[in-house]
Amino acid sequence: MNPRYLSRFSNKNFDLLVVGGGINGAAIANLAASLGLSVALVEKNDWASGTSSKSTKLLHGGIRYLENFEFDLVAESLKERHIQWKSVPHLVKPMRFIVPVYRGVGRPLWMMKLGVWLYDFLSGKYSLGSHGHLSLEEMARVSPGIRKEGLLGGVSYFDAQMDDARICLENVLMARKRGAQVANYCEVTDFLKENGRTVGVRLYDAILQDACEVRANNIVVAAGPWADFVRHKDTPRSRSRLRTTKGVHVVLRGNGGQDAFLLQSLKDKRIFFMIPFWGNRLIGTTDTDYAERPDDVRTDQQDLDYLLSQARQFFPKMDFSLSQVICTFAGLRPLVHEHGSPSKISRKHVIERNYSGVYYVMGGKYTTYRAIALDCVREVFPRSKDRLPVSESYKLYGSGLGQVDLKSEAARYGVDTDIVSHLMSLYGSRFVDVLHLVRLDPSLKAKICPCGPVIRAQIVYSIDTEMAASVEDIYVRRLGLGYQDCPTQQCLREITQILKKKGFLNEKNYQNR
Repeated sequence: MNPRYLSRFSNKNFDLLVVGGGINGAAIANLAASLGLSVALVEKNDWASGTSSKSTKLLHGGIRYLENFEFDLVAESLKERHIQWKSVPHLVKPMRFIVPVYRGVGRPLWMMKLGVWLYDFLSGKYSLGSHGHLSLEEMARVSPGIRKEGLLGGVSYFDAQMDDARICLENVLMARKRGAQVANYCEVTDFLKENGRTVGVRLYDAILQDACEVRANNIVVAAGPWADFVRHKDTPRSRSRLRTTKGVHVVLRGNGGQDAFLLQSLKDKRIFFMIPFWGNRLIGTTDTDYAERPDDVRTDQQDLDYLLSQARQFFPKMDFSLSQVICTFAGLRPLVHEHGSPSKISRKHVIERNYSGVYYVMGGKYTTYRAIALDCVREVFPRSKDRLPVSESYKLYGSGLGQVDLKSEAARYGVDTDIVSHLMSLYGSRFVDVLHLVRLDPSLKAKICPCGPVIRAQIVYSIDTEMAASVEDIYVRRLGLGYQDCPTQQCLREITQILKKKGFLNEKNYQNR
């Protein structure tokens, strides 16, 4: 259990304070802690509660960036995709993507054939599978129900699906294991100055309802779309550096099959995906400018109608009605400001140092988070370059899961094999930590709901080890239940009950729509 007390932050001067508990901030803290540096990591909401849990759930090279000639970004992303797959294979799964091509619509067939060939070429030894060309007959076989009018054929290639929230969480937990002090629900309310230089921050802990000052020799802000808001607290006259664009996703009931689809809109040539996801279908994303407060981003009806109507044009016999919607979610891409179409803006990252001495990490894409963190730590601690990992291994909290005998593990803890398999897919090598709770209290092996294999011990583990403090923390980001279809809502009731027993009494009910 990780007790909350602010004295662990206020009683020392840290080598590094990281503001922002999304994927970049979590990885920066993790890498810095691996060097033996004293590190503090704070997040104003929950870990990965912003952009880092609102992605399309893909670790990918970005095949569409090829037409922007960003070959270096694509090659780097393909390498990082492979590193993450090797690091946490329980959270990263290779997946085949099908691209149907229609006469007179979007990119022509020759271009798509060239694109998947180049994608594989840039993958090199980091390939997850070979690309392919699909005839009309093959398209009909792998894409039952697809619109046949004007269909010329298609291509296929491989990328990877991930659990974005849990990869971020594993970075946080690994940083803590390496000695970092970490706290979610702690917001930076002000910056501490000495002779014009920022030397620390003032924190407010929303759970303890208490405040403290944290001092550090170096401060990195990795706040995603909130970076400009934090920057203006530090240096009020500084200019904004971000251009935020909104990405909306919708999860629908129904078997999504085994393959994912990359689809080129018949209306405006935008690219979007339809992906198998938790036994259902994930459709996204949009890419539109957003100038409001990041806290207020929501899925608009217009966004939802756009995604459903576009998907319906490709699969006219599928049910894309609102009654099939399980949930929607919207996130913001914190792109470094450029002019032009949102989809054409580079996803490369930038690290800048303000005149107050604070470093700001901006831009980038989820897939390259490890490379971004390496660049940042090298920038802030130039003498550490020789001590940073040069290998392609990247150990996270659940890394190192070997061969497991499901039957023997199930018998050892008195649970069914489907529970052990489920725990392994979520926690990797740490599945035994959850089962240890069952050994201490056998009542925790009970499933929380008939809709799936989640057990009560996972809720306790989410609170005691993974720092969850709300229904949404557990329901969406720890267990992924918000993306699944539970008609009775018993999952929510069980989570709420255990949270209350743990002392979280002011809980707001999570709305699944």
